[in-house]
Amino acid sequence: MHSSRAETLRWLAEEYNELNGTQYDILDAVPTPLEFSRLVRIGRPVLIKESTIPEYDQKDAWSKQWITEKMGDRPISVAITPNGRADAVTRGADNKLYFAEPLTEKMQMGPFLDTLSSEQYPGNPPAEGGEVHYLQSQNGNLFTSNYFDMTGPGDSSEFEPLREHVPSEITWCSEALDKSPDAVNLWIGDEKSVTSIHSDPYENIYTVIRGSKHFTLLPPTEGWCLRERRYPHATYVRSPHTSQLELVPSPADTPLVRWSSVTDPTAPGALPAEAHPIHITVHAGETLYLPAGWWHYVRQRGFTVAVNYWYDMEGRGMSWVWLNFLRGAEEPPLGNEEDESGMGEDADADAIA
Repeated sequence: MHSSRAETLRWLAEEYNELNGTQYDILDAVPTPLEFSRLVRIGRPVLIKESTIPEYDQKDAWSKQWITEKMGDRPISVAITPNGRADAVTRGADNKLYFAEPLTEKMQMGPFLDTLSSEQYPGNPPAEGGEVHYLQSQNGNLFTSNYFDMTGPGDSSEFEPLREHVPSEITWCSEALDKSPDAVNLWIGDEKSVTSIHSDPYENIYTVIRGSKHFTLLPPTEGWCLRERRYPHATYVRSPHTSQLELVPSPADTPLVRWSSVTDPTAPGALPAEAHPIHITVHAGETLYLPAGWWHYVRQRGFTVAVNYWYDMEGRGMSWVWLNFLRGAEEPPLGNEEDESGMGEDADADAIA
């Protein structure tokens, strides 16, 4: 990073922190459309002590048995990794770092849920040679934007039996933003799965139905603290000889993936002193508003079910320009040509497949 640009980014981060600190608003009830539009303009995380899912507090709703009965024997897409780190920087067998995507396999809901911990008895990290299953198909696995476009193609879902229990949009959010969500996603997993730190160009409304999720957040002004690098792409596949998971590099002409080199931003020394992470735990029946462009690293405790709504951020005005400036238009260094502290021995131990 050029020294003048680095100095500018540090100044912006310091100014932002002095004005805002690490506090966040907590609302006892969902906001009105006008109130939410003001929250979007401010662009700070907000914890809402209310669910967007009507049946979350019914005794049996969204339990493992309830979900299994609703879904029956329908096949669903499940992400599988050896370490619980899908879509993350991982060291391959050749000792190079890759951006690793999970193996996706079709399973029935019952057998998938059997691989997860219970709410009362969270499990242990995966054993050597074990596998971690996570329902994280994203991109509208419940509803896509096609659902709201009556003239477009149909909008089928692997989770059709669950759709009647999940609103297709959030009224106060859609009215405030004057649009329907681009995607509505269902997430089911446990503490063995971790979401690596990243940012999205969406206004994100995230409701936890079962279990709890712990978010570590950084504002867009502190993206430089995450030391983005470029990594070759790879995907987990099953070995034809052993059926064990292997990380297979993609063809050489596959575009490099830009990703943070910080494996765990909560680890001591992982972030520079100028970083000011915000920690928010979202429990069942609560909702997090995560503004577009905010960096987030997510862990969960025990059997966890969540639904999130992605609304496209406003492309007009300065918001998109600012996010691009803060992230940097220039290409970051190659991750395999640097040995930075964020991917040191301690971090590598977590990332090695």
